[in-house]
Amino acid sequence: MHKGISRLIALLAITTAVVGCSTNPVTGKSQLNLISPAQEVAIGEKQYGPSKQSQGGEYQVDPGLSRYVDSVGQKLAKLSDRPDLPYEFVVLNNDVPNAWALPGGKIAFNRGLLVHLEDEAQLAAVLGHEIVHAAASHSAQQMSQQQLLGIGTTLAAAATRQSQYGGLIQQGLGLGSAAFQARYGRGQELEADAYGMEYMVAAGYDPQGAVELQQTFVKLSKGRQSNFLQNLFASHPPSQERVDANRKRAATMPKGKRNKAAFERAMGQLRKDAPAYELHQKAIAAANKKQFDQSLKLTEQAIRKQPKEAMFWDTKGKLLQHQKQNRDALKAFSRSIDINPNYFSPYLGRGLVYKALNQHDKSKLDFETSVAMLPTQLGTFHLGEYEVQAGNKRKAYAYYQSAARGGGKLGQLAQKRMQQLNPQPQQQRQYR
Repeated sequence: MHKGISRLIALLAITTAVVGCSTNPVTGKSQLNLISPAQEVAIGEKQYGPSKQSQGGEYQVDPGLSRYVDSVGQKLAKLSDRPDLPYEFVVLNNDVPNAWALPGGKIAFNRGLLVHLEDEAQLAAVLGHEIVHAAASHSAQQMSQQQLLGIGTTLAAAATRQSQYGGLIQQGLGLGSAAFQARYGRGQELEADAYGMEYMVAAGYDPQGAVELQQTFVKLSKGRQSNFLQNLFASHPPSQERVDANRKRAATMPKGKRNKAAFERAMGQLRKDAPAYELHQKAIAAANKKQFDQSLKLTEQAIRKQPKEAMFWDTKGKLLQHQKQNRDALKAFSRSIDINPNYFSPYLGRGLVYKALNQHDKSKLDFETSVAMLPTQLGTFHLGEYEVQAGNKRKAYAYYQSAARGGGKLGQLAQKRMQQLNPQPQQQRQYR
C-alpha cells in the first residue's frame, strides 16, 4: 500500500476515534460525525434559501399544495427519532422528479416528483425517507468525511453559470444547482427506506406505498428520462434490491390508509396545469436547439393555459431579450416579478434589459436583488462593473472574484478585471 494512503487511513482512524464518534439517533450505531446538532441546524438554515432558489424557487400557483405536503411531513416528523428538529417541507417549482433534505430538517419536494405519485401513502414514503436522511445525520456524515479528506463542503455555489443559449437558466436545463446533493451510500439509502417505512406506518399509512415508490423509480431509471433524472439517481440510486427489501418489510407490517381522495384534491390544480408545464418543457428544449421562434410560440401557449405561472413569463422575457426585443422583454420580466417577487431569475433578466436600455440605477438595483437571493456569475460580474464605475474598487474586486469562480469565458474576463484593479495584498487576502 502507498505510504501516503497508509498515513491518510491512519489519520482518519485516529481523528474518528478522538473527535468524530457519535451515536446515530435513528439506528443507535456509532458513526463518524464532526458536525454538532446545532451546527446541522445552522447549516440547513443558511443553505435553505439559496438551495431553493437554485432549484426553481417555491411553487406558487397553488400555495395550498405546499401546505398539504408540509402537513403530511410534519405528521411524520413528530414520530421521527429527532422530533425536535425545525422541520420544513416545501414544494419547488421544478420539473425534475426529485426530493432532497438539508442537514437540520429542511426538506424540499419537486413539483415534478409529485405528478408521479398516486396517493398520500406514496407521498408519505418519500417524506419519511427524507426525514430519516435528516434525523440520521446522513448529510452531516457525508460532510464530515469530506472535511477529513480535505475536500471541503461547498453547499451553495457562489456563482452559478448561465445556460448555453439565450440566457435560459431553467431547471434541469442549464440551471446551476446550489443545493447540497449528498451522494448517499447503499447502506444509508436502505436505512432511510427501512426507518422511513416505520415512520409512515406509525402515522397510519400503508407501507405498500414505499414498495410502489421504489418500483416507480426503477421504472423511470430504465426509461428515456434517465438523463433528466440524473440528480435523483445520483443522490438516491434506485435498485431492484430496494424494491425487494421494501416488499419483504411491508409484508411484516400492518396495512394502513392510502388517502387517495385527499391527495388528488390537493393535486387538482397541478394536474389541471400539466399540459401547460409540458408545453414549457418543450419550449426549453426548443431553445436549447436554437429554435427560438418555436420556443417563444410554445411559451406563449403555456402562458395562455396558465397565466399565473411566473416561470413562463420569465422564460418569455429571456427569449425576447435574446431576440433584442428589450421593451417587450422588460414587460415579461416585470410580469413574472409581479406574480412571484421572491425568485432571483426575472430580476437578473430585467437587470440585463435595463442595462441595455441605459437605465443603470434600475439595472443595478435588480442585480442586487437577484444576487441577494442567489449569487450568480452574471449578476456578480455586472455588479462588479457598476462598482468600478462608482470608484468602489474593493467591492468590485469581491464581485469579480465571485464571478471568476464560475469559470468559462465570463470567469476569465472577471479574472482579467481583478488584475486590472490590482488591489493591495491586504485587500486580496480579505476576499479570498
